[in-house]
Amino acid sequence: MIDRLILEFDKALRTVFAPAPTNRAMPGADLPEAELDATERGHAAALMRVDHVGEVCAQALYQGQALTCSDTDVRDALRQAAWEETEHLNWTERRIGELGGRKSLLNPLWYGGSLALGIIAGRLGDDWNLGFLAETERQVEAHLDGHLDSLPVADQRSRAVVEQMKADEIHHAETAIQLGARELPLPAKFAMKAMSRIMTSTAYHI
Repeated sequence: MIDRLILEFDKALRTVFAPAPTNRAMPGADLPEAELDATERGHAAALMRVDHVGEVCAQALYQGQALTCSDTDVRDALRQAAWEETEHLNWTERRIGELGGRKSLLNPLWYGGSLALGIIAGRLGDDWNLGFLAETERQVEAHLDGHLDSLPVADQRSRAVVEQMKADEIHHAETAIQLGARELPLPAKFAMKAMSRIMTSTAYHI
């Protein structure tokens, strides 16, 4: 038990403070850097910071859900999704650096809150756990669509990252549904959207 707690704590520290690993090449890495003015570059960096925060939250959610779920297939699906989200962490962090931005100063807070939510979701049972995962990914997909609309058209490197992230999130939602996700009630969906708005509006600036 102590060994597992140490491993989970190490995972949290690595997510928040260490560079994330990736097996896949960063999408758009072979595309030329766009000529953006200061306002466009700052806006693109802020959007990528929001996306990076989303991936920090995803890591914590999956960690909490995997800790409390009982089905091995569900746990394996959560771990696979978490790995792909780790790659998203790598890509967004690198893109933030390329744009001259910085990561959110509140990442430890985002992580802690999301870990607690993941643990709660896992304790509700595997079908609700999967339902929470599926709804999270649907909302992230919509959020990424908004970023594709908002990013400077010329910033093809950022757009390539966001497009691949969106494809992965769609796959995660589909996997959760195939494994037996239960549809969340509307009040839960609205609460998740409200929390997401607070996170994104704060992370854009801080």
